Formats: sequence, C-alpha cells, structure tokens
Amino acid sequence: MLGRVAVVTGRPAAFVRRHLDDPRIVVVGQYGLERDDGAGVRTDPRVDAYADAVAAAAADAERRFPRLSVERKGRVAVTLHWRTVPTAAPAEAELAAWAAAHGLARFPGRMASELRPPLAVDKGTAVAGLLAAGGCTAAAFVGDDHGDLAAFAAIAAWAGAGTGRVALRVAVASEESPPALLAAADLVVEGPGVLVRDLAGLAGALAA
Repeated sequence: MLGRVAVVTGRPAAFVRRHLDDPRIVVVGQYGLERDDGAGVRTDPRVDAYADAVAAAAADAERRFPRLSVERKGRVAVTLHWRTVPTAAPAEAELAAWAAAHGLARFPGRMASELRPPLAVDKGTAVAGLLAAGGCTAAAFVGDDHGDLAAFAAIAAWAGAGTGRVALRVAVASEESPPALLAAADLVVEGPGVLVRDLAGLAGALAA
C-alpha cells in the first residue's frame, strides 16, 4: 500500500500539474518553493522579497550570455542553459559574478545554472517535510541531477532516525549524470525508459 506519492521537482508546480492532474499526487515545485496538494499552487511567501531581483537577473543574463538560453521560472527563479551550445559554457567566475550582482543563490544543474532566493529550501527540505507527515516505514526517491543529492541525504537521514525504516535512493543514469549522485544511490537504472518500466511493474504488484 502506498501512503503518499509526490513529485519533487525543480520545474514550476503548475507546469507539472498540467501533465499530472491527479489531485492525490502532491507536486512540490521550484525545489520546494512551491507546493500543490491538489487545491492549487501555493508559493513560499518569502519569495516575494526577491521577485524583482529574479526578474533583474533574468534580464541581466540575456545581456551577459546572449548565446545561451534563459529560462524564466515565474517570480521564483531563472535558469541559464548551455546544452545547445556547450562550447559557450560560462566560467565559474562569470556565474558567481552574475549571482552576486543580484543577491541570489546559485545552484548547478546539468549544463545549466539556476539563481533563486537565498532561502534554506531545497529538494532535501521538501522530502523531509513530506516524510514528517508520518505513517511511512519505507520511502523511495528517484533523481537524476545535482539537486537530487539533497533529497538523497534527507531520505537517508529519515531512515536512520527511526527503527524499522527503509529508504531507497534511485539514480537515473545518463551521459550527464553527476558522479556524486550515482555514488550515493542504492540503485542505478539506465535511463528514463527503464525507470518507467520498473514503476509500472511496481504499480502492477501493488494492485494485485
């Protein structure tokens, strides 16, 4: 029996909800700064104080990095992508200067870097909050990027803090997988297709 199913993602919660309309599935978006429990998206109110800085950082990125893609994630964050032009990847010093100019925190991604409010919120705090609801003795988290390391740490801490708890950390491998994520995983699956197959098998077993 499943106690709770949730999507914890760096994407805006509204984007995920457009593709996943089952209100029983909790959607935690923007690395924990948004949440939709089935009744609409709620944004962490502390984000409001940084909305202007996020907007300014996005406009600045378009000037600083004209060859790269700038993804505006509402009022909450902005992500700079260089997947389509990997030879134009910014130097660490350039990314640090961009973040410092706007007083925002910088988070690495796969061929990307994101700026968002400097708040103590990430996928780890999001997962910890979901688990704090209680009632679970086993939990699993699946991830494929740098931001998922915090969730791996949170689920492992939860398992270690109680008797009889079991945690499973699953990494989805690709050519861009962070080595640290693969090293921290209890199970590595080779790509999204394998993950979908395994999840379908789990759903079938639970329904039997």
